[in-house]
Amino acid sequence: MKFHPTPLSGAYLIEPERRGDDRGFFARLYCEREFSDAGLVSHFVQANNALSEKRGTLRGLHYQLGAAAEVKLVRCIRGALWDVVVDLRPASPTFGKWFGLHLSGENNRMIWIPEGMAHGFSVVSEVAHVLYKSTGFYAPEYERTIVWSDPELAIDWKLQHAPIISAKDAKGVAWRDAETFE
Repeated sequence: MKFHPTPLSGAYLIEPERRGDDRGFFARLYCEREFSDAGLVSHFVQANNALSEKRGTLRGLHYQLGAAAEVKLVRCIRGALWDVVVDLRPASPTFGKWFGLHLSGENNRMIWIPEGMAHGFSVVSEVAHVLYKSTGFYAPEYERTIVWSDPELAIDWKLQHAPIISAKDAKGVAWRDAETFE
């Protein structure tokens, strides 16, 4: 696997190395030893699956606080996403910054999102199927949402039209009002 730092401190783009032949390919998506050698040590406790059946669906920006804070390892296995991460760690040199990248079933890339960052994505294909691991159990009492359209963040979601969002995501708070990580 290849581990590439992103513009956000502690977040990494990960490219699995494909081994292929006329039957298809094989790629290792997680190896504790390789991740540890790259300084990315975590114990995953949950694997999640999200299917979005409409282009323009937007999910996020989500995070969990306190003991429920989590590292995420995100991969799109079918379709394509514009995946976005926002740094909410006041002590970080990249606090208040965001970074986005394309994840797709074709490019096989993943993103490592450390604790203290909010995560979201927009669907830029007809359908998108996402798998991700997390180090924290889902804890609704610690879950928080930053509104996707925060004008100060000014995230380019790579959408042609207004997004399809949930009622919960529509009620997200401005990032300046969001609870952050100390």
